[in-house]
Amino acid sequence: MNPLNSILGTIIAGTIVAILLGLGFTPTFSLVGWSLAVWLHVLAGIVWIGLLYYFNFVQVPAMADATADASGPGPAAIGKYVAPRALVWFRWGAVVTWLTGAWALEYVGGFVNNFFALNGVTTIGVGAWLGTIMLFNVWVLIWPNQKKVLGMVQASDDEKARSKKIAFMASRTNTLLSIPMLACMVAAGHGFFI
Repeated sequence: MNPLNSILGTIIAGTIVAILLGLGFTPTFSLVGWSLAVWLHVLAGIVWIGLLYYFNFVQVPAMADATADASGPGPAAIGKYVAPRALVWFRWGAVVTWLTGAWALEYVGGFVNNFFALNGVTTIGVGAWLGTIMLFNVWVLIWPNQKKVLGMVQASDDEKARSKKIAFMASRTNTLLSIPMLACMVAAGHGFFI
């Protein structure tokens, strides 16, 4: 049985390899929880932000091209088969990223202290707020409107047009916010701007 034959097998095999490597490099038991929180946070974040970039850099322009191409197959395949599956990973990647980020903050001064700037504003706290705004956009603006655009929820043509604009702008806002958010994460992890 080759784990590469399925996405689940690939993820499990990659996780096992990462754990084995981590056991060899984690110097003390007290760092195991922090290491696990950060590792899961980064992994989930790659899924979430990777899909955000896919939607903005690939799918949105491809849907526009497919819609404009009168002799082509049209955007139905993307809208029916690709987008719904990508949106599942996208929105749950956002949740897991946020939760594991909150968990990781416990190890660097506490979630409440960083999130609410009780000991002053920190780079990682700013990053957490940017991530929270992005999570809100995913669940409150992007997902409900994408359901209308993709026909998962009944909507008139006017509602679909309005929903498309809202989802698009929220997604572009998240793309914009992802740049300073990632800068805050990297800076905080490497001792800058704290």
